[in-house]
Amino acid sequence: MSGTWDPISLPVRPGLYINFVEAAAAQIKGGARGTVGLPLLQYGNAASDKFYTIEKESEAIELFGADNVTAISLILQGGAKEVLVYTVPVGEGGKVSYTLLRDAFSTRLFNVFVFPEEITEEEQKATQVWCKQNREDEGKHFITVFGGSLEDDLDPAVGNKRTTQLADDYTVNLITGVEINDVSYSSAQYAPYIAGLIAGTGINKSITYSPVRGTDVVKRLKNSEITTALQKGSLVLVHDGEKVKVEQGLVTSKKKIRAMRARQAVATDIPKAATEAYIGKLDNNADGQAALISAVKAYLERLELNNVLTDIVVTLDPERKSEGDTVFLLIGFTEIDSMERIFLTIKV
Repeated sequence: MSGTWDPISLPVRPGLYINFVEAAAAQIKGGARGTVGLPLLQYGNAASDKFYTIEKESEAIELFGADNVTAISLILQGGAKEVLVYTVPVGEGGKVSYTLLRDAFSTRLFNVFVFPEEITEEEQKATQVWCKQNREDEGKHFITVFGGSLEDDLDPAVGNKRTTQLADDYTVNLITGVEINDVSYSSAQYAPYIAGLIAGTGINKSITYSPVRGTDVVKRLKNSEITTALQKGSLVLVHDGEKVKVEQGLVTSKKKIRAMRARQAVATDIPKAATEAYIGKLDNNADGQAALISAVKAYLERLELNNVLTDIVVTLDPERKSEGDTVFLLIGFTEIDSMERIFLTIKV
C-alpha cells in the first residue's frame, strides 16, 4: 500500500507513504510511462466488461472491428507502448455508467487515461475528481487528457474555460482540433493521440514542439490567442507553416507535463521497490535505515544520470522520529527542465 500521509493521522496499513511537499526551488520530475487506459464504448463482438491489453493496431481490429479502433490507433501512433482497453457495458436505452467504468479502471495500472470521444462537462469534472482521488486516497498516479467538440475548438475561450474548470496537476486539456487528410478530429477525438504522445515520451524529454500527426489544425490561432491559452494552462497545437506541433507541454494547473510525470514516476517506483525488497525485510535501526536511504538515492541518481534531476538529498526526516515500525524520509532534488525559451541579444 502507498499513498499520501497526514502527520496528524498516520495510515494503519503496512507500506511506504510519500508526502510531496512543494518547494519554490524544485519540483519532482520523472520518466517515461507507456500504458494508456481507454474505455471503449463500441467494440464489435468482443466481450463486454473486460480488459484487453493492445500493442498493435491489427490486434485491435481483430478484436473490436475496424470501425471501432480509431482511438486505439491514435494512441499507438502517438507513441504509447500499449493500450489498456476496457469494454464498457451499456445499459438499457444505451446508457453508459461512467462511475462503473472509472471504478473498473481504479483496480488497474496505467500511466495516462483518456476517453475516445466527447463526454459531458459533468463527466469531465467527475473524471478529474476521480483522478485526484486516486493519487490522494489510493496512491495511484496518472495523467488524464481531456478535449472538447469541434464547435468548442472554434473558440479558444471555450477551451480555456474548460481548462480552468479542470485545473489540476494531473490533467491535460487539449483545445485544438486537428485535420488529417481532410478529415476533422475534435480535440476530444484527438486527445487519445496526445495521451499516447505523453505516455511514450522519454523520462528526460518534453513534448513541447513535438510534431504530431496531422495536416493542419481545425482553427489556426493568433499569437495573442496562443499566449492567452498558455497562460491559462491549455494544451495548444499549432501549424508552423510546415507541420502541426505541440506549442508547450502543460497541465491545467500551468505546470509542465514533464514535471508532473516525474512526480508520478517517483511516487510509483519508490513504493514499488520498497514493497518488493524492503518492507518487512529490514530492521528499523541505523543499518536498516541506511540501506533504505541508499536504495532511494540509487533510484534518484539513476534519474540524475538521465538528466532528469540533480542536487539529490535523501535523509531521515529531522522533524519526525523514525522508530518502531515507522520510517520518515526527507527527499529533495532540483529538476532539470527542457530548454523551451531562447532569448538572443545580438550586438553589432
